[in-house]
Amino acid sequence: MDILVTGGTGQVGIELLRQSWPDGVRLHAPGRDELDLADPTSVARVAAARPWAAIISSGAYTAVDKAESDVAAAWAANALAPAILAKAAAEAGAPILHLSTDYVFAGDKPEPYVEDDPVGPISVYGASKEGGEQAVRTANPRHAILRTAWVVSPHRSNFLRTMLRLAGDRDELRVVADQQGCPTFAADLAAASRTIVLRQIAEPDAPSGTFHFVGEGDATWAGFAEAIMAASAARGGPSARIVPITTAEYPTPARRPANSRLSTEKLRAAYGIVPPPWRDSLEVAIAALG
Repeated sequence: MDILVTGGTGQVGIELLRQSWPDGVRLHAPGRDELDLADPTSVARVAAARPWAAIISSGAYTAVDKAESDVAAAWAANALAPAILAKAAAEAGAPILHLSTDYVFAGDKPEPYVEDDPVGPISVYGASKEGGEQAVRTANPRHAILRTAWVVSPHRSNFLRTMLRLAGDRDELRVVADQQGCPTFAADLAAASRTIVLRQIAEPDAPSGTFHFVGEGDATWAGFAEAIMAASAARGGPSARIVPITTAEYPTPARRPANSRLSTEKLRAAYGIVPPPWRDSLEVAIAALG
């Protein structure tokens, strides 16, 4: 049973490959030299390489600010590639699990977003990811679109590693405090993805549609940074004082949603997946970093 994983060298891809999979299940995670998500020919070739039992579309163009000027590449990787993958899975009679993002929302809702809330991306990245969602929905009825937010891990470049790196050099870090979200750890997201895709393979009538998965509990970026510093300091690692600032004081090419909180009730009801508290997962990640 062969499962194609895109983005195998990314945070979630690394954790997917570390998951315990049933005997007979083989994950294939082509490198960039074999699978370039910005190249439709490359995507089509890999998608048609064999009759996949499932496709996990975890790769994406994630350089949010760069996407504002690199529009074509962002749309190719985030919308066209998922369209090709979803179509290939459908032709093989297989499901596709596609990872998406809180950036499909405008971020102006005061409560956590639910799956049926109107989308309204405010950046090229968000718009391209919303395009990918639409492509997957229309190309393959057996799909699970899993929106997530604020993904971090001990691997690759992310907010957790950046905060710890900067704390090693500075006594004080200025961090935005007027954006809210739910920190999500890649290992938890990978575990949820495993549960979903294995059920999709085993049960042709497994729940399809759009779902949310984020860590339990919310925070501001500054609050998340303070928790990172406390967890690091408790293990003798680097720590710095966090100074809360506003989004206006830290301008970026791409606008960020002010509210990135996502409700996970639909996923709990459909698949029985209960996200762990992000503070617990933070302790695990800090320990993994040594």
